[in-house]
Amino acid sequence: MPVKLTPRDVSDELARCHSVLIASCPVCPPMCIAMQKQSPFIEFFRHGLKTAAFEDHIKSIRDSLFERGIRTGEFEIHTPTPMMCLWTEGQRKRLQKRARDYDAVLVLGCDSGTESAKDALKDTDCKVIQALTMDGVVNATTKISFPLTVTMVPRADVPGQMTAPPPSS
Repeated sequence: MPVKLTPRDVSDELARCHSVLIASCPVCPPMCIAMQKQSPFIEFFRHGLKTAAFEDHIKSIRDSLFERGIRTGEFEIHTPTPMMCLWTEGQRKRLQKRARDYDAVLVLGCDSGTESAKDALKDTDCKVIQALTMDGVVNATTKISFPLTVTMVPRADVPGQMTAPPPSS
């Protein structure tokens, strides 16, 4: 079951950083950002399996940090467990190796994903900051349309759930 994640302002927590590695989960965060932006979760023939709204969100974070003179990089989770909250030992070592050159890791994931990153980096000086607030669960109706576009319409009857946008006229 996907979790509901909402972006939060972390600028104060990043104020003293000179470099930030952005570690993002490819499951819940893209789905939530797409629903919040009322845009497709997947447009396979335009963006592959990436979610355009989420990629734009990451770009806006990187652009904002760049304007403040902060160097950024991206860390993506790979199979066999693509979710940030379910890491293999190899993925933890990959993050630790990659984070060596950064002051902080900005986690775009749930509480569990943040704990995975903190555990992986516990023996380092790298600060781990969660950029999304976990607000509940998401239950949505998945709609697939031609040409392989997937949209998620949130259900309004789930407690703690984001609500569906009002019908457009």
